[in-house]
Parts: sequence; C-alpha cells; structure tokens
Amino acid sequence: MKTFTVRTTVGFAGVVTAILVVVLAIGGWLLNRQMIAGLELLHEVEAAELAELLGPDATLDEAEIRERIEHDAELFFIQVQNRGRQTRFRSENLAGAALPNLQARGAHATISLNDVGPVLVSEFGEGGWRILLGSRLEPVRRVLRDYAQVAGLLVLGGAVASMILGWGFSRFTLRPISSIERTARKIGGHNLGERIPVPPGDDELASLSRLLNETFDRIEAAFGQVKQFTADASHELKTPLALIRLNAEKLRPRLGGDTDAEALLEDLLIEVERQHQIIESLLFLSKAESGVLTVERHPLKLPDWVHAFAEDAAVLAEDAGVQFRIETTDTGTLRGMSGLLRQLLVNLVSNALKASAAGSLVTLQSCRFPGGWRWVVEDAGPGLPEEQLKRVFDRFTRYEATGRARGPGHGLGLAICKSIVDLHGGTIHAENRRDRTGLRLIVELPDGPERVG
Repeated sequence: MKTFTVRTTVGFAGVVTAILVVVLAIGGWLLNRQMIAGLELLHEVEAAELAELLGPDATLDEAEIRERIEHDAELFFIQVQNRGRQTRFRSENLAGAALPNLQARGAHATISLNDVGPVLVSEFGEGGWRILLGSRLEPVRRVLRDYAQVAGLLVLGGAVASMILGWGFSRFTLRPISSIERTARKIGGHNLGERIPVPPGDDELASLSRLLNETFDRIEAAFGQVKQFTADASHELKTPLALIRLNAEKLRPRLGGDTDAEALLEDLLIEVERQHQIIESLLFLSKAESGVLTVERHPLKLPDWVHAFAEDAAVLAEDAGVQFRIETTDTGTLRGMSGLLRQLLVNLVSNALKASAAGSLVTLQSCRFPGGWRWVVEDAGPGLPEEQLKRVFDRFTRYEATGRARGPGHGLGLAICKSIVDLHGGTIHAENRRDRTGLRLIVELPDGPERVG
C-alpha cells in the first residue's frame, strides 16, 4: 500500500509538473511572439510618422533628413533610402553599419549587428522613401530570461506543492482500501467470521468489499470442510487401524510358536504403526497449512530446555549406533510452543541419525542471534545433490544420496518441521556441509508475540 501511495503521489506530481512546464513553455513562446509583434507594430507606426516628417520630396540631403527626424533617430536604428535604394541617411547609432534591404514592403527580419547583437529590422515603402527601422532585441531577451527564471521557480514550487497535495490526495483516496487491508489481515484461521465493512453506495470500493466478503465466505466454508475432514479422518482412519492392531495382537497366542507366522504378524504390526504415523502426520500438516492450529508461545529457558531434549536425543542416537553431542548452547529465553518445538528437533535429529553411519557424529548448535534463535543440526552422512536440497521439505520426499537411502521413513518428517517453523514465523533450509560430507539443517526462530495463528 505504501509503495502504491508513493507511485500515485509521484505520478500525480509528475503529471502536474509536466502540465505546468508545458503551459509555462507555451506562455514563454506566446510572450516572445507578442513582444516581437509589438515591435513590428511599433515599427509600422514609426515608419508612417517618419514618412510624414520627411514629406514627399525624395531629394532631401542627409542634413535635412537628420534635422527632421533627429529625435526619432535616438530611439531606433534608422536607414532612409530613395526609390532607387540609394541610402540618403543612417542614424549615428548604426556606427557605420548598414541595415540590409528586405526587398519587400512591410517585411521583418532578425539580424545580428556588430557590437549591438540581435536586431529586429523592418522595411517600409512610404511615399518616395524606403525606410528601414531596427530595434534591439536584447530587452526582449532579458524579459524572456527573467520569465524563464520565474517559470523555473514556479515549476519547482509546483512540483513540491503537487507532491504534498498528491500525497494527501493518495492517502485520502486510498483510506478505504487501507481499511480493507487492515480488516483482511485480521482474518485468519481463528477468526474466519470477521468481514470487511461495506461502504455506502454502489461504487467500485463497495463492489470490491462485497467481492472480498464473498471470497472470505468461501474460504470459511473451505476451512469448515477441512476441520470436518480432520475429525472424520481421525475417526474413520485411526479407528480401523486400532481394530487391526487389536485383532492382530489377539492372534499372537494362537500362532503356537510358528516362527514364520510370528514374523509375518510382526511385519503387519509394524506396517499398521507406520500407517498410523502417516495419518497423524498428514492430519498435523492439514491443520497447520489450513490455519486451524494456533501457537500459544511460552518462555522456554535455554539451555535447560535444550539439555532436557538432548537426553532423549542421546537415547535415539544410541539405538542407531550414532553419537550425539550438543556443541553450542547460548543462554536466554525463547518464546514458543514447547511440544511443537520438541517435535521439530526430534524430527531433525531423527533425519540426521538415519543418514549417518554407525559410529559417526550428529551435533546440535543452539545460538542466539539478533532477533531470535538459530538451531543447526549437522550429520556426517553423504549429503544431498544441490538440485535436491530445494525439495527436501516437500511431502513424501525421500532421496538416494551417493547410492545410500537416508533411512526408512514416510517422507513427512521434514515437511512437518517446515510447518512447525512456519507456525512460529521462522525459516528453515538445508545445505551441504563445507568442512566434510554431511547435511546441515538450519532453523531460525524469531522472538515473537505470545499468540500466533
């Protein structure tokens, strides 16, 4: 929204400034044309007066002409010719220079005279005389320069004013959209019933609000279906598995020491347990991704909480024939849901144990960083190809690494880890170790509010 406000403000200011520049440029051009036209009209009037002063006698000599037009010669560059275009008089301010013949009555042209600069020249045929008049254009240029300076200040002021007005206009115009955004952000898995207030009228904002509310209605219905599915799946899938397990256990005493039958029964129980874990994992992912789960954050004292987990991790490592060690344990408080974070570490360590050869080492680092905590689990396994690292947190993902599987499992453990991290507002990623072969799983959890969901 802020970016759109800035874009709207800049666009508004740009349009206003561009219009102002165009208007002032046209105004400068019209001002120049008007001043030139004024000089041309002044020349025409002056030529008529000079012709009247000179009279019809085209035989006057220079002294007689000077005496008759002496006053006017101080205001203009004047050059008087007879009908044969013989120059009979030049005003002293021409300093010996000559005004060019324009070959047409009432013609006008701009020339440049030495030591004078640009001059507007007009030629008129009056009675028996041809009169050429010139006026300096420097005053016109000076007026235009002053105009350009004033126009520049006006453009600068207009740009600043349009930015301020554009910002206020954008904020005022987008205020209803900001209200829609704030309300939409409040809607989550824990309060799907909240709706955006529909403004009065039947304009675009009202239509947008109604459309969004209809969308939220569909989302709420979909969430309801997810919740219902979760409840149904919990009952319809877990109950039959429990019955299968119960009936299988009842068969055990009747096998009469049949080794092959007992082995098959044990495989059946293991598969039932595996299916039970898959169902539990899928139900958890469904709840997490649908926004049904709400994380209640509580303060966890570190490193005590990590050491308590390490005792269980050591048992898992011993059972797998692998060593487990905590390398770094900073002191502090992490706010989070203890049960979910413990499941996160169990899944990470279990994944590392499955990838590790007997006698190798799995380590855990718990480090404080500005704004949160970083957990790093490292194994000494074969690692993963780079193209597989990006998909390691996908569901049902199990890879072969350097010819060896990363161990038995259903491929949901790391997907659950990512969901738990997302619920806490953190990040998780995998990378190969640089010091040796092996995989590093890095979790960063921010310090957050007491409730997330």
